[in-house]
Amino acid sequence: MEYVYAALLLNAAEKEINEENVAAILSAAGIDADDARVKALIASLEDVDIEEAIATAAVAAPAAGAAAPAAAEAAEEEAEEEEEEEEAEEEAAAAGLGALFG
Repeated sequence: MEYVYAALLLNAAEKEINEENVAAILSAAGIDADDARVKALIASLEDVDIEEAIATAAVAAPAAGAAAPAAAEAAEEEAEEEEEEEEAEEEAAAAGLGALFG
């Protein structure tokens, strides 16, 4: 997953996604980059529009959830509680990432 994350980070920074840049990000994160995996990643992303892939994935997830039948009230309340807990965990994780990147 680190290799994909490196590519996403490069995409977000509007930098070229190439072997050198992916390897540099992995190295900065303290990960020994496997040249074969880096080359495979670059080859697999060659004809991929990452922004389009992200948008497609973001649209597909809610559509799948909308097709599911309605759950009982107890299940809904439990899901809301879990969602609140997840949001709290995500906020804590985001705060930690903020400290990393200033």
